[in-house]
Order: sequence, then C-alpha cells, then structure tokens
Amino acid sequence: MSALILTLVIGTGLGALYFLVASGLSLIYGLMHVLNFAHGAFLTLSAFVGWAVAQAIGADTWPGFLLSILVGAVVGAVFATLTELILIRPLYERHIEQVLVTVGLSFAAIALFEGIWGTDAINITGPSWLGRTTDVLGASIPNKYWVLIIAAALVLAGLVLFLKKTRYGMIIRAGVENRAMVTALGIDVRRSFTLVFAIGGAAAGIGGVLAMHAMTYVSAHLGSTLLIFAFIVTVVGGLGSLTGAAIASVLVAVLQQVANTYLGGTGDFIVVILLAVVLLVRPAGLMGRKAS
Repeated sequence: MSALILTLVIGTGLGALYFLVASGLSLIYGLMHVLNFAHGAFLTLSAFVGWAVAQAIGADTWPGFLLSILVGAVVGAVFATLTELILIRPLYERHIEQVLVTVGLSFAAIALFEGIWGTDAINITGPSWLGRTTDVLGASIPNKYWVLIIAAALVLAGLVLFLKKTRYGMIIRAGVENRAMVTALGIDVRRSFTLVFAIGGAAAGIGGVLAMHAMTYVSAHLGSTLLIFAFIVTVVGGLGSLTGAAIASVLVAVLQQVANTYLGGTGDFIVVILLAVVLLVRPAGLMGRKAS
C-alpha cells in the first residue's frame, strides 16, 4: 500500500511540474494561437540565472531558493516579452513562419547556453528540507514534490483569477474573440497580447527553477526535455485549456509513474499510447473545444 501511495504522490508532483511548464504554453496558444516551440528556452535560461543567483546568496538557504524562483519568473517574463515584440508580433496569423522562427530560436538558445555554461549538466543543491521526506500512511514522500504541488496550485489559481477578475484579463479574452471590435473601442490589444507572453514566460521561469531543484541539476537541454511532455499535456488536455492542462498533467504523470513502477519502466511508452488514443478519439483534447 505504501508503494502505491508513494507512486501516486510522486506522479502528482511530477504532474505539477508538467503543468508549470505547460501552463504558459497553453495560455499563449489558447489566447493568441501561437504554438511557441521556444518555450523550453525560457525555462532553461530562467533555471541557469536562478541557479547563479542562488549560488551568490546561498544555494542551500531558503532566501536563496525563494529569490531564485522570483528571479526565474522575471527572467522568463523578460525573455518571452522580447520574443513576442521582436519575432512573433510581425508574424501573427502566419503560423508556419511562427513555428519556424520559434524552432530556430530554440536551437540557437541551446547552442548559446552550451557556449556560456558548458555542455555538461551542473549538479545543484537546495535547502536541506527539500531533500528530506514526509511520512504519509507509511510512505516516505520526498518534500520537493509537495513544493511542486503547492507551486502549481498557486500558478493555476493566479492565472484563472487574472483572466476572469482583472481588467486586462477581460481585455485579453475579448481581444481573442473579436480583436477588431476591441481595437475600435480604443484599446491597444497588442499590449495585452505582449502581457500574455510575459505571463507565460514567467510561468515557464518558475517551472524551470523548480525543475532544476526537483531533478537536482541544470543543463542546456533541461527545457527541451520537459517541453516534450509539456506539448503532450497541452494536446491531451486540449489546446488552450488551462483546466485541461492541469487535469492532463496529473493524468499523464501518474500513468507514467504507475507504468514505470509496476509495468517494467514502460512509462514513456504508455504516455505515447495515451496521446495517440486522445488524438484518434477526441482530437480536440479532454477539455478542448471541438472545431465547428
């Protein structure tokens, strides 16, 4: 019983990490219809800068850990904003060019990160509490997974409240539905769309720093590795649906962990099978809207 509980909680924590990475991706696509393949680069740069800040303050201290998360969010937001202003804004409604540009940026960023920080993974340390465990019904759960779950819940709640309760959130949703009408009312929709990119980049930055601590290393390929699962989660949950991304994140990660534990390490294979089934049975995803 304890082994099952451990598997389920670890799966949920891993799902929380997937959501932190996928939330910005889903938000950007859902509101702006931009499939951003450079999203992993936002995550990786944030992780590296967050690691540098933590090293300067004290990697094994809580102030260093918390400040690295804050800095990671800021770095991700700035990188995403510059990407939108320079590369994406001239290419709205030109989806093929958007894909090519963001893929190219992703490859260029990885090469740049390798040139600055090297090709080998850098082992990192965090507050000692993260490396300890908490007993739950006989199962010893690593504390880092509780941090991931709490962070994902806070990010989800923050995004939902922003979109539904704030003026800019309403402008963004209105601009997605009828951009011409909102522009005719004298509202600069482009500024709102830049804000969406910034928020998506901030979510990726938080995910990058927490992923670094969860995996205890940072490398130039950290973001591209997690981006694969983020795309799977986004497709399974429904492109553009934050709720769908949250549900799919937990579903994918728990299935992956259960298969790895009880089915001989076949977790990745099971996830691919799930993706294929969803695409065949419900191409719009679990919570996505069907095309009219």
